[in-house]
Amino acid sequence: MKSVKSILKAELVAGRSLFDWLFLCTGIIVQIAVYIIQPENVVAVVSGITGIISVILCAQGKISTFFFGFLQISTYLYLSLLEKLYGEVAVNVFYFLSQIYAVFVWIKAYRITEHNSAELKPKQMSISRFVILIVFVLASSAIVGWLLQTYTDDSQPWLDAFTTVPALCAQVLLMLAYREQWVLWFVVDVLSAIMWARACNWCLFAQYLFWCANCIYGWHRWTIKSRKS
Repeated sequence: MKSVKSILKAELVAGRSLFDWLFLCTGIIVQIAVYIIQPENVVAVVSGITGIISVILCAQGKISTFFFGFLQISTYLYLSLLEKLYGEVAVNVFYFLSQIYAVFVWIKAYRITEHNSAELKPKQMSISRFVILIVFVLASSAIVGWLLQTYTDDSQPWLDAFTTVPALCAQVLLMLAYREQWVLWFVVDVLSAIMWARACNWCLFAQYLFWCANCIYGWHRWTIKSRKS
């Protein structure tokens, strides 16, 4: 039976290249630099840093992503309420609850590699199923956008809708360990960067820009892992 020390080493240290470490450090440094240049709500920089760490760990297939994910979700919920972005509030409540389930799903798919590194074994979705998913996302986003514009005082109803619905679907794919999540996350992150720029929250704007780069990083890593599975 492995010791706690060896398990933590496999999860947090082993199996990472120099690029992996530089990518993580760059994301954290960007968040801190933005906060120094444009000081604002300290909760925003906490949300940004924990969010950067969480998504990079997810891209690396590390189950510790959920620890930082819970921290990021809690702070992001607070910021979304301040900005009256109700779609963001709803999706992050879903994130929080779904991550509890995701932990158990990921544990079942976890493995120790030949380099003694702990990581997830990802899956691929068929092209036909992914096309159906995209059609569903577009139609549902349009409906949600109309509802938010018509029945709420949401400050950015259409951007809110077209970040909320794809994010919900991407979170489901994340829970089930499908690599196609990264396509949806990329769309969500681009639109979310625009949304937070319009809200003049530059820490979260920088976070989402970096998350766009992480989607490319995550897609590459998960594609390689899924082909080796």
